[in-house]
This record gives sequence, C-alpha cells and structure tokens, in this order.
Amino acid sequence: MASEKFVSRHIGPRNGDIKTMLETVGAPSLDALIEETIPSDIRLEKDLDLPEALSEYEYFAKIKGIAAKNKLFRTFIGQGYYDTITPAVIQRNILENPGWYTPYTPYQAEVSQGRLEALLNFQTMVLDLTKMELANCSLLDEATAVGESMYMMMGLRSRAKKKAGANKVFVDQNIYTQTLDVLNTRANPLGIELIVGDYKSFEFDEAVFGAIVQYPAANGSIEDYADFVERAHASDALVSVAADLMSLVLLTPPGEWGADIVVGTTQRFGIPMGYGGPHAAYLACREAYKRNVPGRIIGVTKDAQGNHAVRMALQTREQHIKREKATSNICTAQALLATMAGFYGAYHGAEGLTRIAKHIHAGAGELSEGVKALGYTQNVENFFDTIEVVLPEGVAMEDIRNAALEAEMNFRYIDEKTVGISSDEKISKEEINTILNIFAKAAGKEVEAKEAEEKVYFDGKFSRTSDFLTLDVFNRYRSETAMMRYMKNLEKKDIGLNTSMISLGSCTMKLNSAVSMLPMSWPEFGGIHPFVPMNQVEGYTDMISELEKWLSEITGFAGCTLQPNSGAAGEYTGLMVIREYHISRGEGHRNVVLIPSSAHGTNPASVTVAGMKPVIVKCDENGNVEFDDLKAKAEKHAEDLCAYMITYPSTHGVFETGIKEMMNLIHENGGQVYMDGANMNAQVGLTNPGLIGADVCHLNLHKTFSIPHGGGGPGVGPIGVAEHLVQFLPSHKCVKTGGENAITAVAAAPFGSASVLPITYGYIAMLGAEGLTEATKMAILNANYLSSSFQKLGFKILYTGENGRVGHEMIFDCREFNKSVGITDTDIAKRLMDYGFHAPTLSFPVHGTLMVEPTESEPLEELDRFIEALAKINEEMKEIEDGVADTVDNVLKNAPHTHKVLTADEWNHTYTRQKAVYPLKWVADNKFWPTVGRVDDAFGDRNLMCTCAPLEVYNEEYVDAD
Repeated sequence: MASEKFVSRHIGPRNGDIKTMLETVGAPSLDALIEETIPSDIRLEKDLDLPEALSEYEYFAKIKGIAAKNKLFRTFIGQGYYDTITPAVIQRNILENPGWYTPYTPYQAEVSQGRLEALLNFQTMVLDLTKMELANCSLLDEATAVGESMYMMMGLRSRAKKKAGANKVFVDQNIYTQTLDVLNTRANPLGIELIVGDYKSFEFDEAVFGAIVQYPAANGSIEDYADFVERAHASDALVSVAADLMSLVLLTPPGEWGADIVVGTTQRFGIPMGYGGPHAAYLACREAYKRNVPGRIIGVTKDAQGNHAVRMALQTREQHIKREKATSNICTAQALLATMAGFYGAYHGAEGLTRIAKHIHAGAGELSEGVKALGYTQNVENFFDTIEVVLPEGVAMEDIRNAALEAEMNFRYIDEKTVGISSDEKISKEEINTILNIFAKAAGKEVEAKEAEEKVYFDGKFSRTSDFLTLDVFNRYRSETAMMRYMKNLEKKDIGLNTSMISLGSCTMKLNSAVSMLPMSWPEFGGIHPFVPMNQVEGYTDMISELEKWLSEITGFAGCTLQPNSGAAGEYTGLMVIREYHISRGEGHRNVVLIPSSAHGTNPASVTVAGMKPVIVKCDENGNVEFDDLKAKAEKHAEDLCAYMITYPSTHGVFETGIKEMMNLIHENGGQVYMDGANMNAQVGLTNPGLIGADVCHLNLHKTFSIPHGGGGPGVGPIGVAEHLVQFLPSHKCVKTGGENAITAVAAAPFGSASVLPITYGYIAMLGAEGLTEATKMAILNANYLSSSFQKLGFKILYTGENGRVGHEMIFDCREFNKSVGITDTDIAKRLMDYGFHAPTLSFPVHGTLMVEPTESEPLEELDRFIEALAKINEEMKEIEDGVADTVDNVLKNAPHTHKVLTADEWNHTYTRQKAVYPLKWVADNKFWPTVGRVDDAFGDRNLMCTCAPLEVYNEEYVDAD
C-alpha cells in the first residue's frame, strides 16, 4: 500500500474501460475529448505546481504528524465554544458512517426518510428547549445565525416601521465579540445601523426595528430581559435572543419571556469544538414568521397511501429560491452536525441533559466559591457556566497565565485584572482543584479542602419550570444497543453513496475517501478551541497555510481565505471583497451585479443581501449567455457596474467559448468578475478562473474537493482572489487573519469549519497535480459517456458545446414525454428510486428537465446500470404511448413502490408486482426499498407540522382538499 497511487482508488472506471467509453463517445482519445470540450484559449499550458502525490499510507503518516503539532490543552475560554463529550455510539454510527455522511440534502423525500426524521428530532429538541413555535433544521454557526435573525427582523418590519424608514438595530454590549464582528459585516451594506449599548438604559424609538441580546450574556451573567422585551414590543420592535441551548435546560427559556426569535449553536450537544467548526446553529421563532425563516424546515406530511412521511416543508419559501427577492442566501447548512446534536438529545433525554447542565453549572459554582475564598472578586452574580475573576492588588496576571499554561489550561484573559473561566461537560473535581491552586499560588495562599454541595448559583426566578423532551423518541433509546439499532433503522431508509450513484447535477457527489475522513474523529483536530494561543495550533496553522497555497495554485489566484463556511457564504464574501475594493477606489456607488438567467438562485440572493442590485442577463436557445444582452447591460450600467457573476462551465453543463470576451467586457466597464465555483470539478488542472480572467472565485470543498455533503452540510466555501483583492480578505476580531485592509468577519470562527479541512488537504495531497487533472478528465469522460448513451436511447440533451460535448454534467429534456404520454420529470425521478437510484437534479436550471452529474468516482458498471434503468423507463413510457399501459395507473405515476404496497393483500394495479419493484434482474440482487410512497407536498404545506409529535396530535387540525 505504501507505493500504491490513491488516484486509482478515487477514479471509478478502470484503464481497460476507457477505450470502451471513448468508442461510445466517439472520441479517439481522452485528450482529444478534452480538446473538443474545453476551449483551447483557456487551457493551462503547464501542470499545476503541487507536491508529488502521497499514497494513502504516506498521507496517514503525514496527517498524524500535523495533528501531533497541535497541543491539546484543557480550554475554559467559552464564548460559544466548549469542550463536550461525543457519545461513542454517535461518533461511530453517525460521524464515521458513510450511510450518514455521504447522502445529499433530502430534496427527494422518499429516499431520505431517515435523516429527515433525525432532523425533525433536532427541530423538536430546539423547540422544546427554547419554547418557541417553529424551528429550522440548522444554520451555519451562531454568529451568522444572529445575522440571519437581523435580516428576518428587517423583513418583518411593520408597515409603520417601513414608512418611518426604520433602519436601526439595538445590540446589547454584552454579546460575543465574534458575533458583533459578523453583525457589522452583515449590517453595513444593507444600510442597517447598529446601536451598541446597555439594554437596561436603552430607549426605543421609531427608527429601531429590532434588538439583539445574549442569554446568558457574554460575561456569563443571566439577565432578566422580560421588561426589555415588553418595551421593545411596545415600540413595535422585535427581539432576537442568542441563547446557549444547554443553559436552557436549567434557565427560563426565551419563549416564555416574549422573545420573537431565538438563535444559537448546538455545539455543546456532543459536537467537538474543531478549532471553530463545523457546528449546527439553530433558529427558532414564532410560527407567524414561517415565510421569513432562512434555511430549511422539516415538516410532516403523508404519502400516496396515506402513511406518515417527512419532507422539507415550504420549499418555495427558501430564500435562495426567492432569488433577488431574498432576505437570506442560506442554502447548505449543517445537517450532519444537527443530526448528531439531535441524537445527543435523544440519547440523554431530559434527565441526562439536566444532569449534564447541573454538572456544568456546579463546576462554575465551585470555582466561584473557591476564588472568592482566596480573596478574589467574582463579578457575575447570577451565572450558568461562566465567571469573571478580578485579581486583587499584588496578584499579577502574568503569574496566573504562566501557571495555567504550565498546567496546560487556557482561560480568557479579558484585561490586566480580569480572567474569564467557563465550565463545560468534561470538567472534573481534579481540574477544579488545579484551577483553584493556580489562583491560590498567585495570591500566596492555599486552597482549603471543602466538600462540594449541590446548589444553584443563580436567583430562583431564572429557574426553568416547564417540561421538555417529553416525546417518545427522547425517552426510548437509553441503552447503546437501542440507540445503535434506531440509528441503523433510520440509515436504511436513505440512499447514500454507499448505496448507489447519486447523479445530482451541480452537486458533484464524488467519493469521500475513508482515509481522508479518519482525522475528523481525532481529538488533536476536534478538541481545540478557535481562540487558543497560536503556538498551540502549529499543526492547524501549517495545514491551513499549505491548503490556502494549494487552492490559490489550483484557481490561478494570488490569495485565499478559508473563513466562509458554505458555498453561499463564499459568494457573499467574494461580493463583499469586491465591494470593499470599489470603496477603496472612491467608487462605492457601484452596486449593479449582472447575473445570467441560468445561475443558481443563491447568486441573486447573495447579491441582494450584500446590498447590491441584481440585473439578469438573457441566455440564448443553446444555453449560452447572450453576449449582446450582456454588452448592452454592461454599458448601460457602466457607471454603477460592480460585478458580473458567472458559473463556469455554465449551470447548463457547457464550456462557453466566449468566456474571455465576457471578462474583458466587464473589466472595460469598470466591473469585477465573480466566478461561481460550483462547477470547478470540470476545471481543476485543465484551466482555472485566474487564467480565464476572473477576479474572485469561491470553491465548494464539499463538491470539488471531496468533503462529504452530510445530508445537507457541512459545506466549506473558501474564496480565491486576484492580487489586487488580497488586501481585502476577511479578518477576525479574536485571531489575526485576513488582508491589510480586510473586511470584517463573515463567520464566527477565523478559519470557518476548520476540522473538516484535513479532508480536502488529504484529497489534494494524495492526488497531486497529475491525479487532480486525471480526475477532471474522467469526470468529463463519464459525463459524455452518459450523454452519448442517453442520446442513443432517444433522450434529448438540451445543451452541448460547439463540438457537441458536455462538460461534467448534462441536462436531458423530459418535456416532450409530458406532452406525448403525460409523464413528467418528477415521474421519471420517482421511478428511478424503484431501480435503486437517487433522482438527478429535478427541474433545475430548466423546468421539466433532469440534470445528471456522474463525477469521476463512478465505475463503468454503475454508469451502465443507470443507463439500463433509463432505457427500461423509456420502454415503460413507450408502453403508455402504445396503449399497453394505462395513462394513469402505471409504474411511473405510482412510483416509488414500497414493500408495504408490494405485500398488501390487495393489488389493484394494471401491472404486476414484479414489474413494479423488480423491473430489471439486478435490482432484485440488491434491492433498495423506499419506505414511503410519493409524498404529498401540498398536504404538508397546508398542514405545517415541524416536530416529531405523533400524527394523532394534529389530526383535528388537518386541512385536506381531497
């Protein structure tokens, strides 16, 4: 293994398959196919300058060495990040399990019931703890979730507030530093004025539409905000609360004292700190605000047979689908981490969480009592987990710091006289004694032995009295055996890459190699707080620096930031960097962004939340940007042109030949070019954004660079920039990073979702320049093999390049089937589930079509199975056309078919059971059974149910149009 090349494990087709595939495609060689696909004027003339590829064994040794450079100190810094205990049953069966980390966002509910139920559990847990009415199924991190709540409050302004031009948000000064940093970033381009002050003395006026407070506050203080909320509501303003979810086990939840929106992080629920992420943030609110909620909401519905089912609710409300009307650009969130947090809640239940919360609280309480006995002042009267210790005269902060470092502990050093200490789930009696001895030694005293007493260290008026987590799912799975089987039961309901190919176009569902995933579980990466001293993270620092260098080389840019923690966040960051560049040149008025009509909906949404104006550019009948329209609009808006957003190859799966001409046109009219890197999997090693002429490009590490999709996150969206934009890359208030004239932070942590970066690092290190280029070529070959095969079956490929080639994906048109036999793209998508396949991307970017992207990782055998399935479906449609099959009661209209349908006593269909569920011989050999029939989306939206309460709870409220 030591000398075996990873590329042969990553790429699906074998060398002997390539000749066969090329014959089908009609190309004499792989290089000839690439020449016919990618315009010659944008091809790289030399190989990427990257280190020689490592074998899996060599990489494992290298990443072990990097991890060893990180120092695992016990950290009591707090501020939104706390050490926690991940139950082994969750680590082993969720985090390390490809059945959970390889699926995609659950748009196809029938083959996603497992993770949909897990996310529904997460929402229920959040609602129970916050006592709100509606929750989404995760956001990116706490700071950006607070930013999203600010957008929500702005969108929810009353008519009177809008008329008054209300544009101010009050932010209590006792908020996390990183949150305020992100709020400043988010507020500025939208003309929102932040007023930072003391909530106790703040006076509302008609210009203020919202307020944001931390609970408990950043210094640890539990504040009574009830009167403040009343004053806000009396002034027609809304209140958003950033709440520590674990604290709500013991404290009165915000929903019970009038909060309108509650946000925060679930990191304490078994998710490692990971040097900043990824973690699942949450957002809960009043149900009246459901149309304004960012991200995704999981809801209950029924299937075609009337059985209970779960699906993503109110999808037309999703902000990235609203495009230029959006109030958020959230797309990918943190599904895998939300799933873990939900299982943590289910495994522990109310009694377990209460035990953990009391343990955390007791740790802080014993420290508080102990330091006061040593002559120190403890500033926080009512606290949950965080205290502030004031040093008396004669005690030097340096003595405290040195003694703490010697004991391998980190505290929060607020100023020369004040130390912050936050307790966590792991704190032990021995650690409490060590901490007290540090303070005792500095004061020249000794710790008096004292028996700990169980008590509450905050005023009883703050104590929670309401029940939570009373539903069955939070009370059934206490033993590891029971929890393991529950997890397996859910896992079996979903299609992941460990089941079959997931051919979703524009999603790049490639291999997430086992060796690159292993470090995710290592404490040397997971157990580190994002704000520790830099000399404790030399391994992370080296890896991040090298990865930024590699990504810059791959994109052809001068600099890179890893801070954005999703693709949409990368879009936003790139636009903010461009905005800052224009401001630096005295051209801050430039605010028009041109976007092709084929663009993903996050593009116009990102433009809108960046305070800019999207202008849509037409595409021609071949799917290419209509250059004359682009030219006309660029010249019309020349005085105000900020940028042009272009996906390349296009969302239609084509390398447009006029791309360089477009770049020149935009630059000539004073704009910058933002390249959406969603389709970078067709560029790596063959061309790059820098060579093409772009100024900024975001990358989806969860697509091109092998980080798993996790059922809808985590994602990482770094941006690369040209030399003139490096100085504006984002900074962070707590850790030095970014350019000399940096924009403020775009994420809570300085390096975003740092703990998943080893996956991309390993992907590049093991493939090297040659392997990366080979992977790109094979992605293009696999796509063209499918395209050619589909066309031979009679399917129409909607768009191709000038030489009839597609890039790494293709769109095939289903609209003719609807006209001729009444079969829609949805019918074909659902029927593919009976063959064991996840549906391709449905009706995007063109309505009535399916977009397919096989990636380089799929072997020829799997591609052929997919082709055979579509050939059989084509026959099934022909049977309808010839009158052999009924136009309504047929295998496509009734798909997918469940085992319950198959084994029912009655079978009233005009086709056989065999035809329904075993349409081809090989399907029976490894049958995947959808556990629900076709879900009823309309019913679910009419009856919005977003918790895991049993259906009978809602029965009386059902509204059915049938």
